[in-house]
Parts: sequence; C-alpha cells; structure tokens
Amino acid sequence: MKAGCGRGATGSLGEVTPDQLGAAVRAAVQAVVEAGELAVAVPAEVTVDRTKNRDHGDYATNVALQLAKPAGRPPREVAELIAAQLRTADGVGSVDVAGPGFLNVRLAEGALGTVAVRAVAAGPAYGRNEAAVGQSVNLEFVSANPTGPIHIGAVRWAAVGDALARLLEASGAKVAREYYFNDHGTQIDRFARSLLAAALGESTPEDGYAGAYIDDIAQQVLALVPGALAQDDPQEVFRGHGVQLMFDHIKASLHSFGVDFDVYFHENSLHESGAVERAVDRLRSLGRIYEKDGAVWLRTTDLGDDKDRVVLKSDGVPAYISGDLAYYLDKRERGFDRVVIMLGADHSGYVGRLMAMCAAFGDEPGVHLEILIGQLVNLLRDGQPLKMSKRAGTVITLEDLVDAVGVDAARYALARSSADSTLDIDLDLWARRTSDNPVFYVQYAATRAASVLRNADEMGIALVDPAEVDLSLLTHPRETELLLALAELPRVVAAAAELREPHRVARYLEEQVAKSAQRFWDDCQVLPKGDEEVTPLTHARLLLWRATRVVLENGLTLLGVSAPERM
Repeated sequence: MKAGCGRGATGSLGEVTPDQLGAAVRAAVQAVVEAGELAVAVPAEVTVDRTKNRDHGDYATNVALQLAKPAGRPPREVAELIAAQLRTADGVGSVDVAGPGFLNVRLAEGALGTVAVRAVAAGPAYGRNEAAVGQSVNLEFVSANPTGPIHIGAVRWAAVGDALARLLEASGAKVAREYYFNDHGTQIDRFARSLLAAALGESTPEDGYAGAYIDDIAQQVLALVPGALAQDDPQEVFRGHGVQLMFDHIKASLHSFGVDFDVYFHENSLHESGAVERAVDRLRSLGRIYEKDGAVWLRTTDLGDDKDRVVLKSDGVPAYISGDLAYYLDKRERGFDRVVIMLGADHSGYVGRLMAMCAAFGDEPGVHLEILIGQLVNLLRDGQPLKMSKRAGTVITLEDLVDAVGVDAARYALARSSADSTLDIDLDLWARRTSDNPVFYVQYAATRAASVLRNADEMGIALVDPAEVDLSLLTHPRETELLLALAELPRVVAAAAELREPHRVARYLEEQVAKSAQRFWDDCQVLPKGDEEVTPLTHARLLLWRATRVVLENGLTLLGVSAPERM
C-alpha cells in the first residue's frame, strides 16, 4: 500500500449525511431549550455547510449566531450550550466553537463511509429527494418558431430546460415538458411566401427567410403535392405542408439532442377553440377588463405593468397578449400549479406584462408563474466568433454545434453556466479529449471508476455486500474528502431544482466529485499489486469507487450527458 494510506482508528459508524447532521444540530438546540438553558424558538431546520478548510472540521453551522440575539445571550455562550449536546450525537466525533460562535463539527472516524453504502444501495435513485413533492410543473422551453432550424439561442434552452425538468422530477415534482408551436401569425405568412418563391425560382421576399433549408423544403412540398404551383392558392399549400415539414425537422433535431416533449401545443388552437374569449370572460368577471375607443383592454397598471394592454383591437382582431392570456389560463386549468416559461434575452421586456397577467387571474407572480430569461450564446473557433451557418443562411444551428463537438459536450457546455449570463463556447476546447475540457474531465472520472471495478473483476476480486464492508477503514484524508463530496449530491440536486440552476450540478461534478476522485486515485492504492493480498481495505476502497461511479453517472444523467464505461 502507498505510504499514509493505512488503517485509521475506528469511531462511531452511525449514518451521517449533511441533512441528518443538520437535524442533529436542531435536536441539540431543542434539547437545550427544553432543559431551560436557552429561551428561543427552535428553528424549523438548521443548515450545515462543508468547511473550506478541513483543519476546521468537516461541517460548520452558524446557528448559534442566529439564536444569540433572540436569546439575549453572547453567541459563543449559546454555541457552547449547543455543542455540549451535539457532542453526544451518533456519528459526531468532535464539536469546536470557533470565532464569534461558529460550530465546527468533525464526524467520527468512519462515519462518513455510510455515504458510500447508501449511494451504492440506491443506485440510480441516489440524489433523488422530496423537496418538490406535490408540485405539478408545466415547463415550457425552446418553442422556436417553425420557420427555420433550431438556432444556437434556442439550443441553450433545450439543454438547460431538459436538465431542469430532470432535476425537478428528481426532487419529486410532476413535470410536463411543453413546446409552444407558433403556427399563428405573420412569421408563418413570411415563411410560406419564402417557400413559394423558392419553388418558383424567384428571389427571397424582402421580409422572407433565406438559406438552403428553404430550397430543400420547397422541393419536398413539390414532391409531396404534384401540381402544387397550379393550385388555386399555392401559398396555402406551401404553408400547410412546409410548416409541418419544418416542425418535423425541429423535432427530429431535438430528439437527436436527447430532448423530447410531452406536449406540443399549437398556438392556432387557442384562437380556433374559443380559448381567447374564455380568458377574456374570466378576466371580465374579475373586474380586470374595460373598454376604451372600441377596443378591449386589460387593466395591468394596477398590477405592476408600465401600461394597460389591448386584448382585442377595435376591429375585433385579437392582440398578441390575447394568446398569452388564453395559454396561461389553459395551463392552469390543466391542473398545473406552477407554470415556468423559458424565454430568450430579446423577450426580457415581456416579463412585466406576463407577471401582471398572472396577477390579473388572481394568481401569485413568481409562484404560479415564473419567467426565466436566457442570455446569448457565442460560438468561438480559433478565438474568433462564428458568424454564419452555410446551411441555415443566417444563424448558427443545433446541427452546427453538434457537428463540431458532439451531443454530450454540447449539452454540458450549454448547461454548466448560469443561463442569465452570456455564454462563450470555444469549439476547439470542447472538442478536445483533454482534462481542460470540462465534460471530458468529468466523463473520464466516471470511466476511471468503471475501469477500477472492471480490473477488480478481471483479477477475480468479487465485490462484497456493502453491508459487510468495514467502513471504519475509510479514514484517509483523500477518502474523507471524496466521501464528503459524494454526500452532497442530494442537496445539490434539490438546490439546483429549487433555484432553477442546472449549472450547479455541473460545477459540483467538476469541482468536488471529479477533483476529489482524482486525488483519491493519486494517493490511495486500491487493487493489490504483485503478490499483495486482497484485504478489507481493498473492499472498502472498491466500495468507494462504486459509490463514485454512481454519483458521477447520476449527475451526468441529470444533465442529459452520458457516463461512458470506456473512453
């Protein structure tokens, strides 16, 4: 065995996770209160955080500082009272009071090993939690107009939206992925005119769409409908068939990207079904509708909007917001208590009116309706931004990105940064098979875990039941560091879902799990060499690699990225 990686002292082996430790701290507070030593309300929950410096212990909490003022006692005095109780908790090795009143907790040696047992036993379910149980979420994302290929901005929402849906489901929510199919409006007319012009061999209309895909679809319509150009209304022929062909292409592109939807909702159905009229009638009954200059208005200035909005124009034609009203009401009537809509940066001006619309129906903005705004994506090659796709004519598409770096790298690159910040993707970096490529770095860690387990099998070392492993042996600093990282997955998943920030999972996999796994690999021998015997420590460390593989695979799956066994 490598120096410094031997057996440590055996301590209490009660299972200790961050949430359980938080509960133990709360129980210690409650015990102090019940003993009459502290007169405060016991907090509903207590949060503990990993320490940045392990010389200060494994976890820390500032609960004593929070309780000191209501208790009318010095923070360190409060901390000492709580520490005395906490030191008796199962799995707690020591508790120190530091600074103004922080509680630094070091777990009993070997207690963290139960994290590995739990991860292996749960398998694909490890990391799942119940933070969002009972929530019914309608998550609308992508929703690109069916007038061209998926452009890079919408691709970002495809990666982030699908990852968010996975996170919400992992946190117990019921989620419906929805695509709003914009088949009503002037953009569809422009698309149809562009197809017809291409079929006739004419130049693209001034306000039309250009690109090789327009010519392709025009030719497909001609093949599908012989004599299409001789029809009484050829533009309508190209509208009906062209939109469907374009949308089929969009759905196929997203499917190849690992993104599928539960519902494809057609905007046109809102106007054909009378949903707009029903929404107006509902708002009228709530006293939110008034008429002025022959038009029907929604009074939104009372609800935070900068001006009232026209719902039906004086000629009776529905204004743009009418579809939003009908669509939101439709979602709520379908039983969704939370409606989350992802929009591009060019829609930031819509947030105020949409929130006012939510309030107009008697709902709570930010609770029943959430709007997430995604910022722009820039693709770089050789340090220079890519300006144009030859295929699309005007935009960089999903296919361009996937062709350059592959699906896994594309999804990971788009999801690993906060969506509300502009993102630069260096195609040269993300195509490399080196550790400076973040997705390669994480996937390689997952592959290494699989390789260790595969090598053990080839050596004839059978994996033992985790319950039979001597967890007290996992006391080396690198083992402890890795176990602390693995223990965080459920909290990371819950926080990423609640905050709508899938990038938290990616950064966790990189900065905590993969990095700690690399250090564990460097400093702790797992498999015997030469004539060395298989020892209980061998099995303990194999269990740790099994748990590491579970966490990396589960985390990558939440991002829609594969965890290969070989690379």
